[in-house]
Amino acid sequence: MTTNSIEVNQLKKSYGKNDVLHGISFEVKQGEIFGFLGVNGAGKTTTLSCIEGIVNYTQGDIKINGKVGVQLQVSSLPANIKCLEAIHFFAKWQKAKVDTNLIDRLGINEFKKNQYKDCSTGQKRRLHLAIALIGNPDIVILDEPTAGLDVEGRYALHEEIRSLKKQGKTILLASHDMAEVEELCDRIAILKDGEIAFMGNPQELSKVVQKSTNMQIRFNGEFDINNIHKSKYCDMNNKYYVFQTEDLTDAILEIGMLAKNQSKHIQDIKIDVPTLEQQFMAIAKEKSV
Repeated sequence: MTTNSIEVNQLKKSYGKNDVLHGISFEVKQGEIFGFLGVNGAGKTTTLSCIEGIVNYTQGDIKINGKVGVQLQVSSLPANIKCLEAIHFFAKWQKAKVDTNLIDRLGINEFKKNQYKDCSTGQKRRLHLAIALIGNPDIVILDEPTAGLDVEGRYALHEEIRSLKKQGKTILLASHDMAEVEELCDRIAILKDGEIAFMGNPQELSKVVQKSTNMQIRFNGEFDINNIHKSKYCDMNNKYYVFQTEDLTDAILEIGMLAKNQSKHIQDIKIDVPTLEQQFMAIAKEKSV
């Protein structure tokens, strides 16, 4: 039986008369990477702050099963402290050993003697992650972990997240990078206006959104668009017939059969499948499910 590392039940948070969270509930299973998404103002940061113990919530219940390490979206260290000194300081505070392999994997050796004030945004993000992992936490909360990282830094961090999952650790990942979420997360929750608008795996998003797919088809001559039922003819675009459908397979089969009956050949097909980002925005801004 899978154990839940984090359980959030009927969580409410208000700032005066402003209700930010309206009784949200979700769980994060042990050993999974759980993506937490939401546009600015949806309540995502407030929820994470409640889980991390930074903010007191108004009502509800939060259960944490394990030791937590946190990489905050916005954090800072003393300007003149050197990066390696910061790591040793937090290790001593937690009575933990410094993981030299982790420092190497995150590329911190390249700037370990730099003062914090002289570090780039990406270097600071890697340093904050290393500090979050000191003490070997069971649960790791990452808030926009790749913000400011270059391609190499993003790759190293993604590999570290995968490594943490292989070790059985639970990852709660807040990110605006849809490609990152799709690549890493087992499940995601989308927060809209202080409520959970969607929860499931990334592949299930398209089933919920019901977003149409655009097809552009070029024939070897004029195509009769009559008798089409599985898609909607929209326009012509540089000799391509543009169609819109919610059932791509049936639409292609129907158009292919009609083309054959008209003695026409399909020369090219372009299919615009909705991206995860488009699906996310459709839920986060347009509808609740």
